[in-house]
Amino acid sequence: MAKKQVKKKQEKPTSFKKYIKWFWMVFGGGIASILLLFLLASWGALGEMPSFEFLENPQTNLASQVISADGKTLGKYYLNDNRTPVDYKELPKDLVNALIATEDVRFHDHSGIDVRGTVRAFAFLGSKGGASTISQQLARQLFVGEGSKNLPERLIQKIKEWVIATRLERQYTKEEIVAMYFNIYDYGNNADGIRSAARIYFGKEPQELKMEESAMLVGMFKNSSLYNPRRNPEGVKNRRNVVLAQMYKYEYIDEKVKDSLQKLPLGLDYNPESHNEGSGTYFREHLKGFLKKWVKENPKENGEKYNIYLDGLKIYTTIDSRMQKYAEEAVESHMKNLQAEFYHQNTKKRNKNAPFALDVEKGVIDYVMNKAIENSERWKIMKKEGKSEKEILASFDKKTRMTLFSWKHKNNRVDTIMTPRDSILYSKFFLRASFMSIEPQSGQVKAWVGGINYRNFKYDMVKQGARQIGSTFKPFVYATAIDQLHLSPCDSMPNGPFCIEEGKYGLLESWCPKNSDGKYEGMRTLKGALANSVNTVTARLMDKVGPVNVRSLAQRLGVESEMPEVPSIALGTPDITLYEMLGAYGTFVNKGVYVKPVTVTRIEDKNGTILYEFVPETKDVLSEEVAYTVVNLMEGVTQSGSGRRLRHKGANKWNKLYDEIMTGYPYEFKNPIAGKTGTTQNNSDGWFIGMVPNLISGAWVGGEDRQIHFARTKYGQGASMALPIWAVFMKKCYADKSLSISDGKFPKPEEEMTINVDCSKTSKKDDDSGKDPDEEEKLDGIDF
Repeated sequence: MAKKQVKKKQEKPTSFKKYIKWFWMVFGGGIASILLLFLLASWGALGEMPSFEFLENPQTNLASQVISADGKTLGKYYLNDNRTPVDYKELPKDLVNALIATEDVRFHDHSGIDVRGTVRAFAFLGSKGGASTISQQLARQLFVGEGSKNLPERLIQKIKEWVIATRLERQYTKEEIVAMYFNIYDYGNNADGIRSAARIYFGKEPQELKMEESAMLVGMFKNSSLYNPRRNPEGVKNRRNVVLAQMYKYEYIDEKVKDSLQKLPLGLDYNPESHNEGSGTYFREHLKGFLKKWVKENPKENGEKYNIYLDGLKIYTTIDSRMQKYAEEAVESHMKNLQAEFYHQNTKKRNKNAPFALDVEKGVIDYVMNKAIENSERWKIMKKEGKSEKEILASFDKKTRMTLFSWKHKNNRVDTIMTPRDSILYSKFFLRASFMSIEPQSGQVKAWVGGINYRNFKYDMVKQGARQIGSTFKPFVYATAIDQLHLSPCDSMPNGPFCIEEGKYGLLESWCPKNSDGKYEGMRTLKGALANSVNTVTARLMDKVGPVNVRSLAQRLGVESEMPEVPSIALGTPDITLYEMLGAYGTFVNKGVYVKPVTVTRIEDKNGTILYEFVPETKDVLSEEVAYTVVNLMEGVTQSGSGRRLRHKGANKWNKLYDEIMTGYPYEFKNPIAGKTGTTQNNSDGWFIGMVPNLISGAWVGGEDRQIHFARTKYGQGASMALPIWAVFMKKCYADKSLSISDGKFPKPEEEMTINVDCSKTSKKDDDSGKDPDEEEKLDGIDF
């Protein structure tokens, strides 16, 4: 019995060693298998892995930025990813703390994989939180992609994610990893990366974010689709408060701060960033054309072309974001008022042809409408699909749901049901407008508004669309006469009837322009004649210098639109763009030197390497004395002519016009202003270009078609349609002292002038400066 007991005692240790041996074999095999899997993953055996070079420069699509002269982002060019990277130093401390407290509290203590978190996740099957570190999440977003639902595939993805995370930790600093993580995340609503998210959800740059705003954006990392602040504000607020609780838990904030911030609303300031919205939409579209040409002419070193949607270019422009904002506000505020009056005057009871003028024939209306239908997107799309003309036309008479422009509704949009034909007629009711501002000394464009709403009316009326220019062309005639004949603003000419006879300048019949007031008596100084748009005096000057010389001067001043060599161009018959006119007027203020308007100062790649810098294009056109004399002439327009309403006040007490459409009146400008109004036949176009020593701005207003206009000159003249936009804009600019817009005199030439510009001895009768300040501007665009 004793022997048997001894034998049993000897067998137990042998059996125990066997189990220990098997345990270590299995454990070691498991470790070896895991190591082998990691090695295989790192060698690419489990699927393609990013190379060292790719890890060093992860390829993400970067939007190109359009940056204003004052350092603000006006907009971006992108296809799918509206992403603009920021450096770690641009991230507020609270934002980084919120991320670490919520996503990876031991971020600074591990090298890509949080062992404690991983063991916890395995032990509790994820019920007490996941184990993905910030580095792992970055690896997943950059290289691995969303997790597969297939378990073996998911395991392989996880292994690759771990390998890449450790490589990222070796390749980058902790700060760089945090910055990359914020830059790569898609926050929804075109907010790719932290910079876009801060701008879109709060209208701020990342460094300007408050703690509660930072917490909201970090909370969205859990699932930006579910936690979308526009669709699920309550859920997002709850998630934000969880982030704040985590910050308290890990002692980044105290309990008092946590409790106070959790009570706050989300405070969204939604600023959508799309090609149809934001600041400078028309300008950005114009700029896109410039960039496409530049890309063709300036390839990369390897011969590839830059992609403005993917390569993260930085385009530094001359636009001032403040002035652009004021310009857009001025156009909107005035056009709302003007449109209301246009509607009032063109109800079906008052005008059966509305929005076309009452005297427009039906055949003309049908022609205009048919052309609009043929130029519409619906027509082009259906034509491309192979539809017959009959089918296409039939579709224009079928009611359908659509969103249209409206000044009266939120976001200027209204949902309705209407036939496409009626929607075209509806759109034609809206008067269009454009505005541009330029610095004459440098040629830098400071504001650019090509229309009333880019989403609905994409045709740019600053540079793309040319319209009949009216009396704003007359300074070119006067400048030619002063330059060639050495005339003075104080010189007088007869105001009697005048004709240029048949045969002269190639005329097939005599040209006899008329003064619309029907008055032909006495003498007029040149200053008084220009101020009040006297056609007969302008015609006499044209006869003295000839249309060839006037056309030549306008071309040297930068006007590229076609101008026939005929006398009638003196009254503004050519179609010219606002862009050309401001460049030309800038020469007068810039002492006779033409500076080609410029919109881009430089272009950089994503690394800050300068790819392009502009070189000013200038040329001497007029002497300094002649240029100053022309400016002096145009000062008379705002002193005693059609622009005098910029200075007077009280007209609203006796003239209903001022309460109806003179937005911002009274303006009461006291400083020197030179300028010119313009009104074309039938009031189809209204212009005003105004100048101060360091800024020239101009506005145009009119219907989409010339047959759409006010019936009365009282409303349709440039002083009523366009001048208020200039006035409202300038009042805003003067109120913003950071802009330093000049309110001083135009600088006189240093050398003694030989041309007399002091007309103080000229009688008021001759100069007509004592006229009624609100007398209607003459219909001065065309000889009629």
